Amino acid sequence: MDEEWVMVSPILDKDLWKPSSKLNEAEKKDLKVKFKEEAKHWTDAIPIGNGRLGGMVWGGVLLETINLNEDTLWTGVPGNYTNPDAPNALSVVRKLVDDGNYADATKEAVKLSADPSDVYQLLGDINLEFDDNHATFDAKTYQRELDLDTATVKVNYSVGEVEFTREHFASYPDQVIVTKISASKSGSLSFTASLDSKLHHHSSGNSQNQIIMEGTCPGRRKPPTLFTENDSIPAGIKFSAILDIKVSDGTGTITVLDEKKLKVEGCDWAVLLLVGASSFEGPFTKPEDSKRDPTSECSDVLKSLKDFSYAELYGRHVDDYQKLFNRCSLELSQSSSVEPSSTVTTAERGIWNYKVEPAWDGAPHLNINLQMNYWPALSCNLHECQEPLFDYISSLSVTGSKTAKVNYEASGWVAHQVSDIWAKTSPDRGEAVWALWPMGGAWLCTHLWEHYTYTMNKEFLANKAYPLLEECVSFLLDWLIEGKGGYLETNPSTSPEHMFIAPDGKPASVSYSTTMDMSIIKEVFNAIVSAAEVLGKSKTDVVQRVLKAQPRLYPTKIARDGSILEWAQDFEDPEVHHRHVSHLFGLFPGHTITVERTPDLCKAADFTLIKRGEEGPGWSTTWKAALWARLHNTEQAYRMVKHLFDLVDPDHESDYEGGLYANLFTAHPPFQIDANFGFCAAISEMLVQSTIKDLYLLPALPRDKWSHGSIKGLKARGNVTVSISWKEGDLHEFGLWFSKSTNLENSKDQNSTKRVHYRGTTITTKISHGKVYTFNKQLKCIKTASL
Repeated sequence: MDEEWVMVSPILDKDLWKPSSKLNEAEKKDLKVKFKEEAKHWTDAIPIGNGRLGGMVWGGVLLETINLNEDTLWTGVPGNYTNPDAPNALSVVRKLVDDGNYADATKEAVKLSADPSDVYQLLGDINLEFDDNHATFDAKTYQRELDLDTATVKVNYSVGEVEFTREHFASYPDQVIVTKISASKSGSLSFTASLDSKLHHHSSGNSQNQIIMEGTCPGRRKPPTLFTENDSIPAGIKFSAILDIKVSDGTGTITVLDEKKLKVEGCDWAVLLLVGASSFEGPFTKPEDSKRDPTSECSDVLKSLKDFSYAELYGRHVDDYQKLFNRCSLELSQSSSVEPSSTVTTAERGIWNYKVEPAWDGAPHLNINLQMNYWPALSCNLHECQEPLFDYISSLSVTGSKTAKVNYEASGWVAHQVSDIWAKTSPDRGEAVWALWPMGGAWLCTHLWEHYTYTMNKEFLANKAYPLLEECVSFLLDWLIEGKGGYLETNPSTSPEHMFIAPDGKPASVSYSTTMDMSIIKEVFNAIVSAAEVLGKSKTDVVQRVLKAQPRLYPTKIARDGSILEWAQDFEDPEVHHRHVSHLFGLFPGHTITVERTPDLCKAADFTLIKRGEEGPGWSTTWKAALWARLHNTEQAYRMVKHLFDLVDPDHESDYEGGLYANLFTAHPPFQIDANFGFCAAISEMLVQSTIKDLYLLPALPRDKWSHGSIKGLKARGNVTVSISWKEGDLHEFGLWFSKSTNLENSKDQNSTKRVHYRGTTITTKISHGKVYTFNKQLKCIKTASL
């Protein structure tokens, strides 16, 4: 069971380049997060996950609990995301906006709101109860750790002379959560295992040393909901989990206890395999019509694993994980960060959730949070991790076409501020300030074009991206209406979750042509024009309409106080430190505000960020860090990065804005995964910025704080891999190359011309496929090597 597993690591993209001279680097340290005691709060527990299955390991000595998640467990069924009464309400709202009655328009706009999203659920818990003698464990020997290099959690402690060790990991290639528990003295390991869930379920143990748990998610969410008490509740998503236990050969026994537990006695070690599945068959299939059998699927997975030893399972897991984790590395104090992949799009909390009623329903929010989850996928060299997002956008386009047609009498497709696993595209429930925001789908479509600019994958652009982009643009063209001064405007329009004071002194959120609306539309219009040029579609009707509309889009303006206007008019802002910085979308993640082309707007953006302040939830902090990086403001970008590292006390989390929990989860509070991902993207923006033709090196490097370091394996637009080393706060060397897996649209012998910028110096260089280029700090190529 414990034979040696030897891994032969492939040559990674980032390892194709090394600086010609070594920097004075400290001895490399383990990438581990360590604890000296059991978890007391959920945010002290250590996460494991493979994108679909997730676990939170508490590390209890007497009672070990592993909270379980499976990413397709949600309340509800496919919904009707249309409102036939919306066109009449829309006409009334538009008239009120045209008349300047913004407060009344805000009240009337509630008639455009719809049902809430459905709710992300949990799977359950693995509970492991150990012998009473574990209560006498030596607290000084206890250690709990997450090894980021292997994505493995370990727990160690001693009882008398016996050392107990637990290892936990979630394997992507084998779709299983694995736990190994061992004792240093033969026959010393005994415990009782069970499965439980807060959802409706039934558990049973069997003679095959397995516990089978079967259950059902609620077919309807708990209030608030627009359903009545007399409505019948539809069948919800079914789920199953099987816990399989194996123990050391010839030592130890396993028996069924109380019909639903397994009692393990007198063994040397035990290996637990947890598999889970659901009946979810896609956003358009009712759970009652699903042909999937989750219990059978779980059994099939376990059968496929029966010939693998623990060492083999661990080796396959580490090999698969490190192919992603090691693609990109940052060395300051020997730290690095990457992201896992998933089967459905990531939501507010990623896959980890321990509540049946999580904050914000655990639903994907399309006005920053979902998008931020995918910000680092391209720059951090993990482009395939975006595939679930693109599948989700495809689903949104189906339901969103119905919403666009019925609600707004428009072509194309639309999505609003919040969605769920059923691809909800209608507005959220409640007030217009958050519910009425039909730009969610358009923002998501910018990710399609960005994916192309990084990968240069013309097949993806033609077959996946362009059809979605074209239909999104069709909606935007229909949504824009004739406005004042010859401009095309959006009406009604909101700036996400932010109110203003109307000229009559009344609070309102609905007006016209907010800066974020127009910035997103400009970005999408630029994207389709550029995509059409690549694909030879510039003469199509939709592109020609875009070209005529572009000069008529409402421009980004500067307010009287020198900040970027958030609304089309210079309304009074009752909350100048609001968490959202939506009106700076054009600076980041957009590209319509740049240091080179729009210096006046950049100056206004600088003041806007100062006016907004540093406080805010984690995602706001990382967005601000990226914005400051785009402005090349080293000091302010670093301040925001540092602010994220404020340690949050879970007992008093309401006292905090942003920060980190002990397990490195980022805080709103409560926990939201978006800032974890946004942090990686912000760091990459501080070190490398790019267009398809340009590279900007170390644009926001904190030279006095990060005086020595290197970044390896970052991706730049144009599908170029970039590695940089620096010392004493100044560029030392950098390497550029196309990866072996490049998918450029022409031949592999194609040369690419790049302009490289560093601290006011610019050079133009050609890069050929199959070669690695090393440049010195004077931007001179000093070495060329073949891949």
